[in-house]
Amino acid sequence: MRIVIAGSSGFLGSHLVDALRERDHHVTRLVRRVPTAPDEAAWDPAAGTYDRDALHGADVVVNLAGSPTLGNPHSSAWARELRESRVTSTQVLARAVADAPRPPAYLAGNGISYYGDHGDQVLTEDSDSRGHALLTEVTRAWQAAAQPAVEAGARVCYLRTAPVMDRRAAPLKLLAPLFRSGLGARLGNGRQHMAMISLRDWVGAVTFLAEDASVSGPVNLTCPQAPTNAEFTRALGRAVRRPAVLPVPAFALRAGAGAMAPELLGSLNVRPAVLEAAGYEFRDPDVEAVLATGLR
Repeated sequence: MRIVIAGSSGFLGSHLVDALRERDHHVTRLVRRVPTAPDEAAWDPAAGTYDRDALHGADVVVNLAGSPTLGNPHSSAWARELRESRVTSTQVLARAVADAPRPPAYLAGNGISYYGDHGDQVLTEDSDSRGHALLTEVTRAWQAAAQPAVEAGARVCYLRTAPVMDRRAAPLKLLAPLFRSGLGARLGNGRQHMAMISLRDWVGAVTFLAEDASVSGPVNLTCPQAPTNAEFTRALGRAVRRPAVLPVPAFALRAGAGAMAPELLGSLNVRPAVLEAAGYEFRDPDVEAVLATGLR
C-alpha cells in the first residue's frame, strides 16, 4: 500500500515508518521544508497546503503531528500550541482526504485523555468523555477536527494512544533514572489506573489498523490490563532493583504539575476492546511485560 505519514520524524513516527517498510509498504513522509529525498513530500499545516499528488495517491494517511506534550504546564502559550498543533494538522489532512477522488483511510492521532477521570470504571471505545482537564479538552477538539474525512466517507480511525513505555522516550526515559536513584514514588494514594502500551505493541497495532480495512472509529492503543499507579510503582521498582515506597502527596502534584495534574492523579482504566475484537494479539499485555520490553 501507499502510506503517507505526518510526524514521521518523531519517536513513534520513525519506528512506524521502519515497520511499514519492512512489510513492503511504500511510505511517503510529509515534511515542513523543501523535500530532499524521494520518499518526502512537502506540507505546511499552518498555511493549509500539501502535496496533492502524494495525498490523493495514498491508500492510508497517518497523522502523528503535534507539539511535545512535555512542557511548562503553567504556560498558556504551551497549552495553546499543544492544542493548535494537533487540531490544525488534523484538519488539513482530513480535508486532503476528503478532497481526494478516492478518499484514503485516515488514521488520526489522539490520546486516551479523551475519556477523563472515570475512577475504577473499565473504559472501552464506547465510554463517554468527562470533565474539563486540559488534555481531555484537547483530545475532544483533536478528534472533531477529523470530521471532514468522516463526512467524505473515508475509513477513519482515532488513535487513542496511551503513554508509550520505552527507555528512549518520555515518560520512561525520565522515570527509570529516578527509580534507579531510589527516588521512585507512587503518586498520591496510588489507586488511580495508568493506561500504557509498549512501543512494539503500539507500532504493531497501528500497522494492523493500516492493513485491516474492517476497523474504523475510536481505537484504544493500550495494553489489555491497565495497572494502578501503585502497581506500576512496585513493578518499576522491581525491574530496576530499587524499592519505591514513598508517596508524592496529591497537593504537591497539583501545585507542581498545574494543568497536567489530572493526567497524574486521574484514573483511566482503559481496555483495547476494538483491537482485541479485531484479532490483534498483544505481545505485552500487562505492566510487567510492558516494562520488561521498554527497559531492554
